[in-house]
Amino acid sequence: MTSWDDGAQQERSSLVRMYTVTGGRTAPRGGLAIEALVSSATSAVLGTSYSREYRAISELCRQVRSVAEVSALLAVPLGVARVLISDMEAEGLVRVYQPQVGTPEMNLLERVLSGLRRL
Repeated sequence: MTSWDDGAQQERSSLVRMYTVTGGRTAPRGGLAIEALVSSATSAVLGTSYSREYRAISELCRQVRSVAEVSALLAVPLGVARVLISDMEAEGLVRVYQPQVGTPEMNLLERVLSGLRRL
C-alpha cells in the first residue's frame, strides 16, 4: 500500500467518524448561520462523558468564535460543525448569537457609501 492509499484510508475513516458523531444528520435541528457567534456556556472543562468533538468545541469557544471558524480550526466539514454546535446549544453547553436579520438603517448605508467614495 502506498502513502497515498494510507491518506485516502484515513480520510474515509475520518468521514465515517464524522457521520457517526452527528448521527447521520447533515443539517442542524434549527437554523444556524455560519456567521453566528458561539461561546462556551461553562467555564469548566467538559469531562470524558462528552465526545472529544464537544470538548474541543467547548475549549475553542472560550473565546467567541463564528461557526465557520470552529469548523476551520477543528478541520471538520461545516455541516458537521453546525450539527454539533446546534446539539451543544440544546444541551446548554454553548451560547449561540445569531446575526440580526433585517434592513440596515439608511444612516449606516450612507456612511458606508461615503467611506467607499473616499477610497
